[in-house]
Amino acid sequence: MAPNATYQYKTNVEEMKQYVVNVMSKVGTDPEHAKQLADLLIYADQRGHYSHGLNRLTYYAEDIATGLEVGKGTPKILKQKGSTAWVDGQNLLGAVVGNFSMKLAIQLAKEHGVGWVCAKGSNHFGACGFYSTQAAREGLVGLAFTNASPTTFSPRSAELATGNNPLSFIAEGEHGDSFALDMANSTVALGKVEVARRLGKKEVLSGWGCDSNGVPTTDPNKILNGGGLLPLGCFEETGGYKGQGLCMMVEIMCGVMGGAAFGTNIRQWHKDPDVANLGQCFIAVDPECFADGFAHRLQQFIDQTRGLKPKDPELPVLVAGDPERTHLEKSKKHGGLIYPAAQVEHLNQLADKHGAPRCSFQEI
Repeated sequence: MAPNATYQYKTNVEEMKQYVVNVMSKVGTDPEHAKQLADLLIYADQRGHYSHGLNRLTYYAEDIATGLEVGKGTPKILKQKGSTAWVDGQNLLGAVVGNFSMKLAIQLAKEHGVGWVCAKGSNHFGACGFYSTQAAREGLVGLAFTNASPTTFSPRSAELATGNNPLSFIAEGEHGDSFALDMANSTVALGKVEVARRLGKKEVLSGWGCDSNGVPTTDPNKILNGGGLLPLGCFEETGGYKGQGLCMMVEIMCGVMGGAAFGTNIRQWHKDPDVANLGQCFIAVDPECFADGFAHRLQQFIDQTRGLKPKDPELPVLVAGDPERTHLEKSKKHGGLIYPAAQVEHLNQLADKHGAPRCSFQEI
């Protein structure tokens, strides 16, 4: 079926999982590792975060194929003391390192009330919320952080300073509801600019990024070719120093504390032929170590916030995670995963490149 640019397409979740396993196995990835990667990418696409979903599969496949990442093995605990642990990811897929580290943080939290794990030797691990959600499903508060290739300008700087260094904080309320914050510390994630370019857009929103000289631009090609992103707050006069501070905080928790690469020492993903050695941090907290009734009190706060009088009756007040829940319900309504035509074409090309079966899609 030739993708039609005016339609969207859907596919079965299980078929997409097998598609990822097939592609990654072709380049030498352990099938179990490939399944973990599939779960990560599908998690993002189900929630509408295409920038961190199957859009990224080609990068993971290339890294394994060229030996920049390792497709087989197990992360190693280097040091453990009380409720803390330090992990060497052994240059494995970020999904594998992240799952190992968050599982360990959850175990430590159940024993000590808090689990804090830092990892080095990791790689791009996708959406932070994927890991924090694992803790939240165990009745804990989950946090995840990662540093990244330098993509973000600091205010007053004409050169890239740090990654956009995302973070997530997820806690469940009642009846399956939750507060689910998952964000980059740049105005947007770089993947959103990549998706915009893939969809043929000539401009992105003002404040998203800069050209190679640090001059603001709306041209996605200039942002992606030698340019970069702006931190939260964009410019110094509009609070960009706050975004810069958050980027540096995450860098300290991940790269500095984790003994990994940090700041401008991190390689540029798919531009430099070096291993990433990313640093990541995973925290799980048992809220019942504090005031009783956390889930109920959190739900009251969530409901209170959503109940605020909106400026526009057509635009109700949201809390973190609401847009993702809406897209997840949309995906479920269509019985699987939904994609724009450009993404379908990209996935078909990727399968053909590695000699793997294509995933079948149906028009919506």
